[in-house]
Amino acid sequence: MNTKKVIKAMKALSNKNRFEIFMAIFNSNKQTSFEKEECFIYDTIEKLNIGTPTISHHLKELSNADLIITERRGKNIVARINEDTIKELGELLNLD
Repeated sequence: MNTKKVIKAMKALSNKNRFEIFMAIFNSNKQTSFEKEECFIYDTIEKLNIGTPTISHHLKELSNADLIITERRGKNIVARINEDTIKELGELLNLD
């Protein structure tokens, strides 16, 4: 993973609301039993009490940093964690 990509991911997660959205998606992914672990963003909006335009902006930032993958299904937006990026970040930050 190159330095630019790491900095972009860290910058995206440095915002409190984005971090909370990321963690809500992450936790939702862990709780599902679907083949592809997903999070319906509508559920996240209700839990975090953040407005739709703000959620949309933060999702775009998380997606641009390659931390999540989003998909539109009708009127719903579904998000899942980008496992490859998280794995790369984890390996990089393992400072043992």
